[in-house]
Formats: sequence, C-alpha cells, structure tokens
Amino acid sequence: MEIGISTFVETTPDVVTGELISHAQRLREVVEEIVLADKVGLDVFGVGEHHRQDYAASSPQMVLAAAAPQTSRIRLTSAVTVLSSDDPVRVFQDFATLDALSNGRAEIMAGRGSFIESFPLFGYDLNNYEELFEEKLDLLLKLRESEKVTWQGKHRPAIHNLGVYPRPVQNPLPVWIGSGGNTESVIRAGVLGLPLVLAIIGGRPVQFAPLVKIYKRAAAQAGHDVSKLTVASHSHGFVGERQDVAVEKFFPSTQAAMNVIGRERGWGHYGRASYDAARSLEGALYVGDPETVANKIIYLRKQVGITRFMLHCPLGTMPHEDVMRSIELLGTEVAPRVREEIARWEAAGGDTE
Repeated sequence: MEIGISTFVETTPDVVTGELISHAQRLREVVEEIVLADKVGLDVFGVGEHHRQDYAASSPQMVLAAAAPQTSRIRLTSAVTVLSSDDPVRVFQDFATLDALSNGRAEIMAGRGSFIESFPLFGYDLNNYEELFEEKLDLLLKLRESEKVTWQGKHRPAIHNLGVYPRPVQNPLPVWIGSGGNTESVIRAGVLGLPLVLAIIGGRPVQFAPLVKIYKRAAAQAGHDVSKLTVASHSHGFVGERQDVAVEKFFPSTQAAMNVIGRERGWGHYGRASYDAARSLEGALYVGDPETVANKIIYLRKQVGITRFMLHCPLGTMPHEDVMRSIELLGTEVAPRVREEIARWEAAGGDTE
C-alpha cells in the first residue's frame, strides 16, 4: 500500500489573516514539502497543473525537477497533466528529463482537466475536449514505446520517423489515467492496461468500488494481468496531532476553497454540516488525528480496492508549518499503521473481489 501527497499549489488569501503570498513563495514552499515527504518515508508526491491566478503550478514537471536532486526515493508525478491542451512530445521530453534527474522516479498522470483555462490559452476548441485527449494519449503512449516515432492525427502535425529525446531511465515511463469517476475513462484505462487514479473528493468513496471492478474487468478482457494494475485515490485531507485541533484547522480553508469552486460550477453552499458529514468513516474527507486518518485509508483499501492513497493537502491556503506537520504525521504515524494493517489483511487473504 503506497501513501503520498498531492497538491494544486493554491495561492488564495489566507482565510484567517487575509494574507496573499506570491506564486514564487508558494512554489518554494512546495519544494520543501516534497523534500520532507521523502524524508519521512512517503511513497509519492503529485503536483497538479492549472492556468489561473489562484494556483501557482502551471508546469508541475518544473516543480518536481526542483525537488528531484534533493530527494532520493519518493516518486514524483503530475496530478494531473492536462494532456488535452498540451503537446505530447514536450510532455514526454519534460518527464523523461525529470526521470533522468530523479534516477527513475518520474510518473505522468494524464487527464482531461476539470478546469478549462488551458484550452483558450493554448488555442484549443473545447468542442474537441474528448477527441483531443484520446488522440494525444495515443501519441504519448507511442512516444514511450520506441525511440523513433511515426504518427498521424487530426489536431497535431504528423511525425514521420523522428527520434524523441531524452529517453527515460524507466522503460516504460509510467503513465497513469486520472479520472473523476467517469465510466468511459476507467474502461479506457483498463483496455490500455494503464494504472488508474480516481479523484474521490465527495460523496461516499465506497460508491467507487463498482468502477474499480469495471476497470479490472476491462483490463482482463483486453488481456492484461490485473494483478499488476494499480488503483490510486486522490482525496482531500489533513493530519493533526489531536482530532479536535485538526478538524478546526482544516475547516476554514476547505470551506473557502469548496465555495469558490462551487460558485463557478453551480454547487450548493459548503458549510459545517457538509464538512462534518464528509469526516465520517464513509465520507470523502480524510481529516483528523493519525489514528482516524489511518483507519479511513484502511477502510478505503478494503472496501474499494485502492492500492495507492494520495492525501490532497492543503485544500485552499493553510500556514506552511501546518502543512509540513501534516506531511510529517502522514509519513511517520499514518503510513506505518496503514501498511502494517493492510499487509496483515492481505496475508490473511483479504481482497475486495
């Protein structure tokens, strides 16, 4: 069972103080967070791509590359790369470079993106949303298969027997499919035999269990070894030393962030009742003391079949020292609890099938 962190590198005003830090400061803080995550034994750190004022990381691979020489074992991934509005050749080259700098620890998490700012920014038509992703994923996978590539599509100039460099340390360079829970996307990942990441950020996580089964069924029907496939979750949360303190610290920024997005997308108001419901065992918010958070991750593994858990922290803007402490507790207290229990459960024949 792998445990890690994901972040969108938010730069929204601090809910308590009103302070707005610069993109530059927040980017430097994230590098410190990655270095700490490596130090405390976490398995993976993911940085999301956004192209708007309230997020600082438009190029996750650059942030991860800054941390690569300062870390030794943690895997470094995007969360996600908005492949639909990017050039797969440059994506591959950037992550192959990151793979070299980290000596084989880079991953690409490819997604369509839940925000749309990158499409007009790079000159793409949102009417081609689905088609762009399918075509560019096809090219990305071909780029990792061979040094020289011949490819032709509709939305990008053709490539005729050209080499793409540098080549990554890992062969193949890991490519994950990020999904918000769309059935078609999990089937696509299964058919291609690619690892799957589910954004489980609302509702009841157990509702994603049927999607995991659909994914594995699609993979098996396509001839892939299901036992080698990895399913990850990306879920909001925060770890504190005490349950009550953690709950109170995480609420203000969570409420603010959820209501900003909610106003853009027509969601209802996010208040304390929604927050408290999401903190329950069957809710999608992983906030509390180490024991509470560990128990929820264990529950998710047993009920849904997740084999990698990525805690999205912070949600909105929180003091850097609080985020660092949360990462430390996740690595030193939560992860050991989860790994020990899951190893025991699996040894006893535990499974979700």
